Amino acid sequence: MALRMFKSASVAMSLMSLTNAAISISKTGTTVDVNGISYYVGVDAVTTIQSKPSKEDLIPLTVIKSLEGNFTAASFKSLVTNYTASDDVFNPGFLEAVHLVGSTNTTSLSSICYEHGTKIFTSDSNNQVPPGPYFLTPNSGELFKAYRLYSDVQDAFTEGTIENSDGTFSILSASIPGVQSSTIGVPSRLYYTKTAEKPLAGVRLGVKDIYDVAGIKTSNGNRAYYELYPPANVTGPAVQSLIDAGAIIVGKMKTSQFANGEGPTADWVDYHCPFNPRGDGYQSPSSSSSGPGAGIGAYDWLDLGIGSDTGGSIRNPSQVNGCFGNRPSHGLVSLDNVMPLSPTLDTAGLLTRDPVLWHEAAKVLYGNNMTSNFTEFPKKIWIADFPKNDTTEAGSILLDFLAKLETFLNATSTTTLDIGAFWNETTPSGANNSSIEDFLGLVYPTLIAQQQYSLLAEPFYEDYAAANNGARPFIDPVPLTRWGWGQNNISADATEQAIYNKTIFMDWVSEKLFLASPTSCSDSIILYPGTLGQTDYRNVYRSPPGIPSGWDLSRISNFAEVPDMVFPIGQAAYNSTVSLQTEYLPVAVDIIARKGCDGMIFQLAERLLEEGILMVPKAGSLMY
Repeated sequence: MALRMFKSASVAMSLMSLTNAAISISKTGTTVDVNGISYYVGVDAVTTIQSKPSKEDLIPLTVIKSLEGNFTAASFKSLVTNYTASDDVFNPGFLEAVHLVGSTNTTSLSSICYEHGTKIFTSDSNNQVPPGPYFLTPNSGELFKAYRLYSDVQDAFTEGTIENSDGTFSILSASIPGVQSSTIGVPSRLYYTKTAEKPLAGVRLGVKDIYDVAGIKTSNGNRAYYELYPPANVTGPAVQSLIDAGAIIVGKMKTSQFANGEGPTADWVDYHCPFNPRGDGYQSPSSSSSGPGAGIGAYDWLDLGIGSDTGGSIRNPSQVNGCFGNRPSHGLVSLDNVMPLSPTLDTAGLLTRDPVLWHEAAKVLYGNNMTSNFTEFPKKIWIADFPKNDTTEAGSILLDFLAKLETFLNATSTTTLDIGAFWNETTPSGANNSSIEDFLGLVYPTLIAQQQYSLLAEPFYEDYAAANNGARPFIDPVPLTRWGWGQNNISADATEQAIYNKTIFMDWVSEKLFLASPTSCSDSIILYPGTLGQTDYRNVYRSPPGIPSGWDLSRISNFAEVPDMVFPIGQAAYNSTVSLQTEYLPVAVDIIARKGCDGMIFQLAERLLEEGILMVPKAGSLMY
């Protein structure tokens, strides 16, 4: 084993006064190498054990917990094998010292200790410290958690974070090689055991940088905003609910500016757009939850991301980065201490590769607002914009999924939905015989432009001017264009009209597309293609931004307040103009149901996983 301290203990120093030269120094941790792998060692000890003095400042140590009365060499070897297989933080270098908890009969261990290079062996039948890799300060006996350090090569994070003992957070004071890459520290998975009270124990969570996290600044994707305002003093309730359930925040993750839809690369002026890991690595990660999408798609050391969805900001990144993601029924999750785009449309949701974790985390996030114990699934399927044949690989994947879903549901009907034509046939009286495009085409840009300008832009401009001699901050082209359109091209009462049109549509959807069911919540579901493995290269020069007007199927959930969830179902080949090789991009389907029926769709995802119809995608270029 080799332990190398390649960075001395970090300190924070401030010159308090030039006259008395008072200096405040506080330790912020140490970065070390164990067998060539970088780790961060914090300043808060988790426990103290008996130890012998040593010349070493830090010694890597493994806590082994055994319920066996006689802990044998076979027991030792079995646990080491298990730790190595189940935890990315542990490595054999941590066997330099071993602390056994729970068993005092340790006969016949000398040979196995010699085999693993264990120089220090202690035991304690009473210490309740969790198993896993730690660092020991031998002269004091203090044990510190080990945080493995990763370089954010996909540019998905804004900052790595670490929790303080008082429940606030600090920026992780560690850095490892990586060009313009944040350093992220993750704790050992062995420290945590899931319980009924802590169903997310040890789940590694990335937080979109529009959510407040106590002790950390919120940038909303804007450098001036980050510099102007102090760190948040509270954590938003949506994020706090995940923490309370055991999730571990490992960092804040990138958002397009003020959660507006931006495309790489020119739209992203203040910060560089994250890199989509799928395919050749140079496809758009979509937006605005670009960071969580790219991170979940790229890193097997990241389990869960929390994002927001106003017009597709969770669904689109989930689709193209190859993960599960959900826009919930509107109003089910608190958005206190979250930057607003349009409160009328804003929602909080999750991104992950694992549908079981997805459901478990959603139960926490939704709280009492979600029911997941339905005895049946809907038997009526609407399909919209589905391919009519399997002449393409993506089309074949979609149709194969549909056939398997029909069989699983024992579906009584599968009907093609042309929502524009259906609207024309059943137009509600309040729509004045308008087409769906005319009636709803300006609802989204009106709401986001007017509501975000009044709730965010105006106070931001005022605060920035007051602090900068009347100057105005830089704003990326997309939000600036949208705010300008909202102020200069639509009337003051346009928001009221947009909400009226949205409400008419919401009532129509509830009456015509989804009826309530006591056994399946919603009598029907709508399926539409989320992505068909199309390319969207990030090195393409694009036209200047406009306003996001118009109509498409993703707007159903925006305006009807119904859940819309992304299921990754495969990957399709394409010839990359970057790698000049055959690469693969995600194929995904979106499923929509009646408002409040989110739990039923989560249940469906779990069951389809059990049946082998869905699979857990891998992180990286290839999903499967």
